[in-house]
Amino acid sequence: MPDKKHHHIPGPIEITHEIAEETKEITHEIAEGITHLYCPVNLRRPPSLKNMSHHLHELIESRLWLKILLGMFLGVAVGLLLGPFGGFVDPGMAEVIGEWIALPGYIFLGLLKMIVIPLVLASIILGVASSESMADLKKTGLSTALYFIVTTAIATCIGLGMALSIRPGQYIGGELLQAAIEGEAPSAAQDMDFSLSLGDLPSKIGGLLPANPLDAMVQGEMLQVVIIAIIVGVALVSLSRRQAAPLIHLLNSVQAICMTVVKWSMALAPIAVFGLLTKFTIMLGIDALVGMAVYVATVLASLGLLMGMNLIIISVLARKNPFDFLSAVRDVLLLAFSTSSSAAVMPVSIKTAEEKLGVRPSISQFVIPLGATVNMNGTALYQGVATVFLAEVFGIHLGLGQLVLVMVMAVAAAIGTPSIPGVGIVILAMILSSVGIPTTGIALIMGVDRILDMTRTSVNVAGDLVTCTVMDRFIGAKVGKGDGLEGAEGTACVLGDGDDPKFKRGKPEPAGAGASEEE
Repeated sequence: MPDKKHHHIPGPIEITHEIAEETKEITHEIAEGITHLYCPVNLRRPPSLKNMSHHLHELIESRLWLKILLGMFLGVAVGLLLGPFGGFVDPGMAEVIGEWIALPGYIFLGLLKMIVIPLVLASIILGVASSESMADLKKTGLSTALYFIVTTAIATCIGLGMALSIRPGQYIGGELLQAAIEGEAPSAAQDMDFSLSLGDLPSKIGGLLPANPLDAMVQGEMLQVVIIAIIVGVALVSLSRRQAAPLIHLLNSVQAICMTVVKWSMALAPIAVFGLLTKFTIMLGIDALVGMAVYVATVLASLGLLMGMNLIIISVLARKNPFDFLSAVRDVLLLAFSTSSSAAVMPVSIKTAEEKLGVRPSISQFVIPLGATVNMNGTALYQGVATVFLAEVFGIHLGLGQLVLVMVMAVAAAIGTPSIPGVGIVILAMILSSVGIPTTGIALIMGVDRILDMTRTSVNVAGDLVTCTVMDRFIGAKVGKGDGLEGAEGTACVLGDGDDPKFKRGKPEPAGAGASEEE
């Protein structure tokens, strides 16, 4: 009989081992597939906010800033016709009409206020998390914070110096002062205690760490929100890629939602500016506008000096041609002028910094979101001018000690000021109270604040871009050694169509780097 072939029959233990090995391989393949599907980027370098800039490009192309200016002029004209100067409408009826015309403006401001907390929170967390290591984060963070504080203090001094030299308050008549006293100050400034003693300082500093982060967000405590975002971002840097992935993708979704809301709100911007200026012109009349012209000119001239300081910094510290810089940032400054919100234009700011100014992503994705919240040079300058102006209007002399206090408080208020339209007025109320100036005087300057708010926002955004360029030159080469991964495509920063070749870094473009950002 032929020999029978003996086949090995695996036992239960061997079968179990084989099943375990196959299960492990299948699980690994599934995990890799999910990671590739949902996590297509380097999670140590989260997708850049600049990849959402397409939401705002059509606003630039449609010349939104020109529509805003047209809305401003029409608002003043209609306000004069409906107000006491025109005499065509009963004053009571004109006030009601003004409120209804201003309704789109209220909706516009409400939409921006609604999204600023989640947008700033998500952007700062992702900006901090984009650092390659804790050492890189420390170098970038400390240098940027010191630069912000110094430049904001200089900006406040410029505002105080210009106001003390020009003295715009002496051009305001007594009837306008009486109208201001009878008016209403911003409600957010009422019934608030702004006093602070030396003994209260430790508890105030300790209070910056919120016991309830959600409560800080609900209450709009922007400085606490910034601190929360920085802590969470630092924690993300210390986690592995897989641990950080869920939160990073959630925050990117939050950014996308916020930018969609910004795009919707911008459709209202020209009508909003028209309505708000119509209302305030009806309330104040032509005499107030003429009387406030010197004040407006003082603020604009001061902002011009601050912009000149930024260009000097670009030339001396960053070693860039200031005219090339202005050409590169023109579009984003016009968009900032139109929106009055540095947070709303963050995607375009980051895109401009990386593609037109040649800033490394490790710098731009950290500095821009942080600067949109804490680098308010133009706002601090404006508060200095407004404080001196209202002190003159009310006949209050400000001594050297009070001027120093104004500077310190303006710098402190600039850190954590929400980057939304009109918030500078509320912060101004705090500063006025600290030096004994009646906050009711704010009603006198609210009518002309629209144009000033738009202008100082542009200067704030310019300051952020200058900071990016300076930080990139001095510390950019020391951090982010792995700069080859950037944005949602994981490609190096390369120049696109129409980008300024004078700022090109000269890094080779990797294969496939020409992909559209909207993919």
